[in-house]
Amino acid sequence: MRQRNRNLVYSTADDDFVEKKPAEQANKPLARSLPPAQQTISILREKKGRGGKQVTVLRDFQLTAVDLEALGKQLKKACGSGGTVKEGGVIEIQGDHRDKAAVLLQKQGYKTKFVGG
Repeated sequence: MRQRNRNLVYSTADDDFVEKKPAEQANKPLARSLPPAQQTISILREKKGRGGKQVTVLRDFQLTAVDLEALGKQLKKACGSGGTVKEGGVIEIQGDHRDKAAVLLQKQGYKTKFVGG
């Protein structure tokens, strides 16, 4: 039996080949960090897709990669836990440390917002 490629789609529309610049600019690394007073950080707890383990996720940072790494290291040390820094201004800390992270960020001048349940 001959197999067909059913996922192949043809289009004659002209706008299919237009470059989409706003999406590229969203992932572009920042040249300078925004001051803490001008940033509102979303803090949430996730456990879906992590084998039942809880993770504190801090997102919406507008920092350079170097500043984000330094802040991530400082947060992990203050919480006494491991974690990671991901692209797009996201810091993940292992365990439920929302309150500790919020206090530390507020001391540094960030505005914080708890998201989710």
